[in-house]
Amino acid sequence: MIRVVIAEDQRMLLGALGSLLDLEEDMEVAGTAKNGEEACDLVLQLNPDICIMDIEMPVKSGLDAAEELKDHPCKIIILTTFARAGYFERAQKAGVSGYLLKDSPSEDLANSIRTIMNGKRIFAPELVDMAFGNENPLTEREKQVVELIADGKNTKEIARQLYITTGTVRNYISVILDKLEVSNRIEAVSRVKEKGWFK
Repeated sequence: MIRVVIAEDQRMLLGALGSLLDLEEDMEVAGTAKNGEEACDLVLQLNPDICIMDIEMPVKSGLDAAEELKDHPCKIIILTTFARAGYFERAQKAGVSGYLLKDSPSEDLANSIRTIMNGKRIFAPELVDMAFGNENPLTEREKQVVELIADGKNTKEIARQLYITTGTVRNYISVILDKLEVSNRIEAVSRVKEKGWFK
């Protein structure tokens, strides 16, 4: 019997996924969680074979939870609406066994679980195409600057926090806008969000 834990913050979807998998003769839902922190606790407590996780959940995201469970024998499947290269990259680094999209047919999930239990990995084809040639072009320092912009900091505050001059901050910002092919700070932040490049 394949024992599964499901982590999903949308209750209706959580119930639907649980019912769906309970219909499979070779699977049982051992536990359900509303966020990444509960998922980590359940995996450590119940030692399931598989943990299916959404990404964007309160308290702790599915990717944070997957990183935390990296050394645990439980296989992690990310099941999300977000086909974002940055998320996929993080999921791969966390060693997840699968990254599937919620708009896939429901029977794909049970089949993917069986395939993963046989030692294979499964990634939604859209992500594999997207992952190639879609690396984050920003340096570590540029990423810090964008994160501070996203936090609502102005040029002076960024300079103070990073111990650099306001002129240097302006230079970074113009390089960032150039690399991201956007015309202002707001567009830069939304481009980085859309790509899933924020940590």
